[in-house]
Amino acid sequence: MFPQLPDGFTALVTGASGGIGSALIDALLAEPRLARLHAVSRQPVTRDDPRLIGHTLDLGTEPGLTALGEALDGQRLHLVINAMGMLHDEADGITPEKKLEDLDADALGRLFHVNAATPALLLKTLAPSLKGRHPVLIGSLSARVGSIDDNRMGGWYAYRASKAAHNMLMKTASVELRRLNPHACVTCLHPGTTDTELSAPFQARVPEGKLFTPNFVAERLLTVLSRRSPSDTGGFRDWDDQPIAW
Repeated sequence: MFPQLPDGFTALVTGASGGIGSALIDALLAEPRLARLHAVSRQPVTRDDPRLIGHTLDLGTEPGLTALGEALDGQRLHLVINAMGMLHDEADGITPEKKLEDLDADALGRLFHVNAATPALLLKTLAPSLKGRHPVLIGSLSARVGSIDDNRMGGWYAYRASKAAHNMLMKTASVELRRLNPHACVTCLHPGTTDTELSAPFQARVPEGKLFTPNFVAERLLTVLSRRSPSDTGGFRDWDDQPIAW
């Protein structure tokens, strides 16, 4: 796995206590060439492995981002995977919109903050660890419904728009990171519909065979990233390594 990366590489995963994030942690710890894995989440993440360093932080806040930057202190990162994301929040009454009348400014702001602004601010925080001439693979979870070209059904305004904004922010960051580190590659990733809390209320509509386990998705996403090179930076690909239109 990851022929581009050196032996003893260092990785960081955000959203590490979620379904996909947790599966990514397990898959990466199975890689013998991994030297250190930073697991970042609002909930504690532990494994019986000395290579794992847990950071219990809320990256949706400025103090959380600052604390992560201070903990890393510019140490070199080779692999970064952002697995944070939000579709709904029953406690706050946030659900995917079916029509224009359902639009709510607070819900729009919340999803844009979680799905777009926070991943971009994460890269800002990690910039000292990404600069240089060492190989860097960055993957950030997006969604096919964030594709403007692919939108034929409408609905889900906030989620679609926040993921489209995420894609633009990652694409823009990839241009700058190419100057800061010519060996960096940024990829937006569509994991497919995964059996997690995020998709739970909507799984009844998923076609047979298209609801994936977190372990399957983690393996597929790592495979997609392992095939990337700097010439691919700024791309948008699905779990099966197929390109997705913007």
